Amino acid sequence: MLRRRWHALVQRIGLLEWDEGVLLLVAGALIGIVGGLGVVGFYGLIDLAYVAFVQWPLRLVGPLGAALYLPALTGLGVWAAWYVVRRTRTPEGQNVADVQLDVAKRNGVVRTRPVAVRTLASAITLGSGASAGSEGPVAVLGAAVGSAFGRVLSLQPRHVKILVGCGAAAGIAGAFNAPFAGAFFALEEVLGSFSVAAFSPVVIASVVGALTAHSVLGSHPAFHMPAMVDVHPIANALLYPLLGVACGLVSALYAWMTVKMPYWTSEMRGPAWLRPVSGGVLVGAITAASGGLLSGTGHLSIPTPVFGGMVWYALVGLSLAKVVATALTLGTGGSGGVFTPSLFIGAALGGGFGRLLAGIVPGHFIHAEAWALVGMGGVVAGATRAPLTAIFMVYELTNDSNYVVPLMIVAVISLLVAKRCSPYGLYDGWLIERGEQVSHGIDEALMHRLHVMDAMDPNGARVGPGESVAALALAASRTPQDAVAVVEEDGTLVGLVSRRALRTALEQYEAGVVLVAEDLAEPVTPLSPEASLADALRALNASALDALPVAEDGEYAGLVGRADILALYERELEHAL
Repeated sequence: MLRRRWHALVQRIGLLEWDEGVLLLVAGALIGIVGGLGVVGFYGLIDLAYVAFVQWPLRLVGPLGAALYLPALTGLGVWAAWYVVRRTRTPEGQNVADVQLDVAKRNGVVRTRPVAVRTLASAITLGSGASAGSEGPVAVLGAAVGSAFGRVLSLQPRHVKILVGCGAAAGIAGAFNAPFAGAFFALEEVLGSFSVAAFSPVVIASVVGALTAHSVLGSHPAFHMPAMVDVHPIANALLYPLLGVACGLVSALYAWMTVKMPYWTSEMRGPAWLRPVSGGVLVGAITAASGGLLSGTGHLSIPTPVFGGMVWYALVGLSLAKVVATALTLGTGGSGGVFTPSLFIGAALGGGFGRLLAGIVPGHFIHAEAWALVGMGGVVAGATRAPLTAIFMVYELTNDSNYVVPLMIVAVISLLVAKRCSPYGLYDGWLIERGEQVSHGIDEALMHRLHVMDAMDPNGARVGPGESVAALALAASRTPQDAVAVVEEDGTLVGLVSRRALRTALEQYEAGVVLVAEDLAEPVTPLSPEASLADALRALNASALDALPVAEDGEYAGLVGRADILALYERELEHAL
């Protein structure tokens, strides 16, 4: 009965003949509501797990036994999360990187049941005091909601992908009360595209998700910000690059350890359950040694002392300890995200550097609190390879435009240093280790396997060098390509005339002036038929053209356009599913 009513509702929506933009906006708003409520529900699960694994047991042993029992309780929590995943036979993944793979290779199909299991396991991991982030689970949960919504409405795959981005944006925005950061995270990391079609619904979903979670959770569900201080962006301009280098180095270390830890720990001898228990006990011991600064009440907690309120070497030590604790948690069977711990790592690192330089540089214009906040953006940019998300995240948390300049400096330098030190970040590293190459929402491995000859149009428009402008315009009107090739009789390529160049020539045409095709032809380097589609896209981007000629042994063979490449990619992707 319910299924019939639902299908009737879907058919009724189809009869409304809404513009696809309007439909995506409405769907984005609904996904934003569900995504925001998903954040609230997930945080409730974390609170429940914290009571069960930490709060209630520690009441029985008292404060003196807490230091001894906390590692054991964290080990029990990581084991429980591992057991839930193992018992339900949930495959690895269900993280942000896996959603990137779903968008690039699976038409945006995010499976709901494995995501629900992984969400429960993440709540147990976080509630037991282990080191992981809450942003990954809520982003993936939102992405699964968006994917299910699009498939139920029988939308085209490109629209389903946009709704996946809407769900991820709603989750991030709801978790941090940061709608712009949520939107840019989805566009930059999940979809890999800032297209006009995706931008509006993703922004709507992000704003609605933040408002929904904010109305229930209050001012800020993630952590409390320190008191604002004067940033002195100009006075610090020559010193912030030092922080950018430090953030880049630590970001590379964080990504490397997090990606490699599962392989290192997989060689552990003994029964399978020993791995999560050992990892959890070690994480609990590190947390206990930090005096509880590395772990809050299950949610990410960045205590006030971390924002520059301790001696510099203690803060740098906390930053490195968080790197190790997070890698151990996720590498031994725990579940959770990697984005949120990078905020802690950046805050401790930036606060430590700020305290160090404040004691060296005279003038009292270096404030460790400001450096901690900027450091958060630096580590996020370097570790996730998403500088725009990092900048908008910290800007929305501080609501202070004075932070924009130092954030841009530190984020860019951190990104460059991290790329030089490590070939991958947190998300693409997980994919690369599994033989996947995904970038900007496409499967790069598939783009490298396909060749230009498979996508080119051998009948692409061509004219001789001496043809008139009128003949050139006629040839352009008969082809879907954005350009016309100018070719000698023997097949030698002279150049390419784009529609833009032809339009300009016609508008500025003066009576009495004789122009031929050769006069308008722009010399371009042709593509080889054996070149990969990835190489073709790079050449198109470098030339700022939408089509390029293809030549073999110096003889013109046809034209290949951006639309041809994407059409072939979509066809091959469907066959690969």
